[in-house]
Amino acid sequence: MSNQPPISFQTTLHVKDHCLCLAAQRAARALARRFDEALKPSGITSGQFSLLNALNRPEPPTIGSVANLLAMDRTTLTANLKPLERRGMVELVTDEKDKRSRRIRLMDAGMAALVAAMPIWVATHGEIDDTLGDEAAKALRGGLRAVA
Repeated sequence: MSNQPPISFQTTLHVKDHCLCLAAQRAARALARRFDEALKPSGITSGQFSLLNALNRPEPPTIGSVANLLAMDRTTLTANLKPLERRGMVELVTDEKDKRSRRIRLMDAGMAALVAAMPIWVATHGEIDDTLGDEAAKALRGGLRAVA
């Protein structure tokens, strides 16, 4: 054991009550559980919903641009794409202009899942907004954007 003095329990409580990272992690987990449960009938998770939504663009985006939007590293994004690719919801294609780059194409099955999930997302999001109230919801989104 080191010679460092132990951290007091009061410090532990202070961190629990003041740590923005812990609060954000707890809120993210709670929201993910709520949306995962709500989205079950659509056959996708909240993370897959966000990913499919990020692909709903006029042109298939690059892996890098989607990773940036979702604040993921490319390796994590690629791992998250694999189950969707196996289900025929997305397809990775070589960029015609830059053969070293790959783009992610949203396939019909992916769009169908997104279409099925969207009204569920809208209703669930509306419930959360109603619970928070308009001003608090707006402030929370603004604060989270500022941190991100």
